[in-house]
Amino acid sequence: MGPLLAIDLGIKTGLALYRPEGKLCWYRSKNFGTATALRRGANSLLNSLPDLALLVVEGSGPLAVIWEREAERRNILYKRISAEQWRHTLLYPREQHTGLQAKHHADDLARRIIKWSGITRASSLRHDTAEAILIGFWAVLEAGWLKELPHELRR
Repeated sequence: MGPLLAIDLGIKTGLALYRPEGKLCWYRSKNFGTATALRRGANSLLNSLPDLALLVVEGSGPLAVIWEREAERRNILYKRISAEQWRHTLLYPREQHTGLQAKHHADDLARRIIKWSGITRASSLRHDTAEAILIGFWAVLEAGWLKELPHELRR
């Protein structure tokens, strides 16, 4: 089984790659600038991940279609989700009363996932990248790669 790529969709895109054992491998943010550049970037990124097992995208519309088509061309399992799906699983209702509050708690949990995964922590973490980390972590749980939330990540 290959890795899982999670995407917080936009021209400014958050990306997070998870290994099959459920740990985060890398994370980043990429400003594609235009849909045309995103199309080229999606093609290039997916070409660099030939053993990718699953692509999970939060978002919809024409930009999501770009990722979906690239996944389809490569026979990569593709799943489109909404923010509500991962937030419902990973954040308490009280942590989601406002968008700003949800982003703060998402950032905190993303930093704990980075630490738990044993990779280099970012001094600054863009919200799109933090959300990509959580989208991917939700997908890892959903796919059964981890049976439960690790003790170190519970509150």
